[in-house]
Amino acid sequence: MTQRSGQARGLEAKFMARALSLAHLGLGRTSPNPPVGAVIVAKEQIVAEGFHVAPGMPHAEMVALARAGPRAAGAEVYVTLEPCCHWGRTPGCAQSLAAAGVSRVVYGFADPDPRARGRGANCLSAASVEVCTGPLADECRDFYAPYAKHRRERLPWFVGKMAASADGKVATRSGESRWITGLPARALVHRWRDEGDAVMVGVGTVLADDPQLTCRREDRPGRDPVRVIVDSMARTPPTARVLRSSSTAPCIIAATERAPARQVEALRTAGADVWLLPSGPNGKVDLVRLAQCLAENGIVSVLLEGGPTLLAGALACGLVDVLLIFYAPKVIGGIEAPGIVGGEGAAALDEAGGWRFRRVEMVGDDLLVELWKCSQA
Repeated sequence: MTQRSGQARGLEAKFMARALSLAHLGLGRTSPNPPVGAVIVAKEQIVAEGFHVAPGMPHAEMVALARAGPRAAGAEVYVTLEPCCHWGRTPGCAQSLAAAGVSRVVYGFADPDPRARGRGANCLSAASVEVCTGPLADECRDFYAPYAKHRRERLPWFVGKMAASADGKVATRSGESRWITGLPARALVHRWRDEGDAVMVGVGTVLADDPQLTCRREDRPGRDPVRVIVDSMARTPPTARVLRSSSTAPCIIAATERAPARQVEALRTAGADVWLLPSGPNGKVDLVRLAQCLAENGIVSVLLEGGPTLLAGALACGLVDVLLIFYAPKVIGGIEAPGIVGGEGAAALDEAGGWRFRRVEMVGDDLLVELWKCSQA
């Protein structure tokens, strides 16, 4: 492989950044397939680009090749994920790139699926196409962390989101919680809903706030995630807004087999998809089994929006990968006011570790703190 100059490496970073920006357009729309972006470059200029739009639609590389036509011969390709090498109704992307005569393929992240890892790169090399990993490796690794967990562990990627006062309270002692954060923070949450596969809350949140759990972006049209309510005894009212909204996204209510049959039937009549799952040690829905069922149904990422009891349960099961906590410039105080995480809490400080700060930034007047589990950081 030839040594690349500093200028060439700078151009590679530029092209991979463009491919990543294209891949972002597929977030929340391609699962269980990964979102992928690709650009084709000839004489240091982008001649074609593409991204994966939805399952069953052409992959990013195929879109870019179709747009490039004969200009693909001798060109370089920058793609965020290692090209696939499996034949289905059409050839794999690696075979198609080689057949188009590209000279070099630079990919950002090796396919984490044990059944596919390395096959695309080997297929390209066997066809005398130069292939290598490229710049922005850390950015690509983080981008594909949800897909990697889904493929390796058969579990979704869980992002716990909470909004709290500066002293860590999520509501007043009377239960008032709307709105702790400002408009910019709430707008960002709607973007996260648009980019995720599912949003999950506990029945306590439904009973207290009656949310729609839909995506209401102000900057552009969004899509609603699958709405998941953890409701062991099927207490969700059939008249809840999450069931009465005009959304086309499914609403899954995860109950236990102990839930009253009449209430389960009423929820199904109201349009809910009720899953009857085993109980965990606490008598509530087994969250690990729920996560497995979501993964089996093509859910790769879950935005866990509350509340403290559900977050505590998910943390105790080891499901949560990222915490996104908004701190508002308010001080609520009081022993009775609930905090960010419910449950019994850690008995020793050694049990409270295992996280790393990844980002701290202002969102309007609120402070956003992002933590990743150390095993994922």
